[in-house]
Amino acid sequence: MASVRIREAEEGDCGQILRLIRELAEYEKLSDQVQISEEALRADGFGENPLYRCLVADLPPASGDTQGQGIGSKIIRRVAQVALDQGCSQFRLAVLDWNQRAMALYKALGAQDLTEAEGWHAFTFDGEAMRKLAGK
Repeated sequence: MASVRIREAEEGDCGQILRLIRELAEYEKLSDQVQISEEALRADGFGENPLYRCLVADLPPASGDTQGQGIGSKIIRRVAQVALDQGCSQFRLAVLDWNQRAMALYKALGAQDLTEAEGWHAFTFDGEAMRKLAGK
């Protein structure tokens, strides 16, 4: 396993976080859906009442290709620790149906696939649909 440290994100990490969001969206073939800016990440994630918490993985320099080195497992374990520390009874992950590698990892770590187990489907209201629903 690669030597990696998982830590709370700091405001100065916003540029790197946005870069990773864009890389993930490209990998998932969803680049057109990234509409957040570095400024919005700062405003929403830091300050008195942040809307979310973000963890980052510090990798050693020149770590190269890190797939298959256990970093994803380490991050998910840290998320579980934070969730329990915050009094949460669960946390959820979203994965595209073609990403079999991620689904296999989540199942190996003990996650239950709610699509298989309970038939849940995820829905979102965004943009025009959200404005129309809100009457704006």
